[in-house]
Amino acid sequence: MAALSRRNRNRADIWPGFVDALASLLMVIIFLLLVFVLAQFFLGEALSGRDSALKKLDREVAELVDMLALERNANTKLRSDVNRMSGELQASISEGDRLKLEIEDGKAEVSRLVGDVVKLEALKKQLEADIGKLATEIDEKDKALLAEQDLSESARAEVAMLNGQMGQLRDQMAALNKALGAAETKAKDQNAQIVSLGKRLNAALASKVMELSAYRSEFFGRLAKILGAQEGIEIVGDRFVFQSEVLFASGEAELNIGAYDQLRGLAGTIIDLQVQIPADIDWVLRVDGHTDRVPIRNLQFASNWELSSARAISVVKFLIEQGVPAKRLVAAGFGEYQPLTTATDPTSLTRNRRIELKLTQR
Repeated sequence: MAALSRRNRNRADIWPGFVDALASLLMVIIFLLLVFVLAQFFLGEALSGRDSALKKLDREVAELVDMLALERNANTKLRSDVNRMSGELQASISEGDRLKLEIEDGKAEVSRLVGDVVKLEALKKQLEADIGKLATEIDEKDKALLAEQDLSESARAEVAMLNGQMGQLRDQMAALNKALGAAETKAKDQNAQIVSLGKRLNAALASKVMELSAYRSEFFGRLAKILGAQEGIEIVGDRFVFQSEVLFASGEAELNIGAYDQLRGLAGTIIDLQVQIPADIDWVLRVDGHTDRVPIRNLQFASNWELSSARAISVVKFLIEQGVPAKRLVAAGFGEYQPLTTATDPTSLTRNRRIELKLTQR
């Protein structure tokens, strides 16, 4: 009995520990399941976000492909337009040269006709004088013959001869008047042709100016995209304006290091654009330096003329270093004599200190 009692007591002592171990194992399993479920949830969210990102990237890639196709079509059209305009310009130049030759020929013809008219006028005056002289002589002879009452045969013959000469002179006078009228009419026609040729030549020149204006608009558009809405840079009329503080230190003509990137973008734009402009358009990029009205006088610059010119030359030299042809650049200094505003406050003085760029004909 004692042995049985001890055995039962030992079984009762083991059971609670076994139950506790199973409970702990069950909690660990539940915890692991919970971690697995949470991991699956977060993994599903991550995969969903990745799919959304991939779809978004696909849409952006498709949009970029469409934009690239549109840009290629636009470039193709632009090249076609440039080739067409180049052909038209060549034809206009040829027509202009032909018109110039016709104008020169017309001017020579008009000069010759004017000389003929002058000669005819002089001859007309001479004939009128001769007719007047003969008429006077005839009147005098008639009066003498009437007074004497006995005309000799020789006197009558002389009168008849003088009358014949006067008739011939009158016929010559009529022919000269007719020739003079024809010469004047021809001169008027030649002048009308010259006026017409001049109008056509002016139209051809205006066409060149309009074509350069189109490239100037493209030049400003590209610069606006490259430089953006940066402080100190603006477009005033047909000029691109850099405030001097953007490029130079006060009273100096050497470029700031910070100006290099902006001027490199400008140089790249000029180099790209010159390929599209036909070679027969004689264009230049004019770089104008301006200062404010405050006088400068130091060892380096005797006046604002020198400072403005030196700044324009610095910009031109940098553009040449970047590959812009020197023959397409012009440096000019205006000192303080072309201000944007006549006010004297600090803001107005800052506006007047500037570098201006203008695409124009030489």
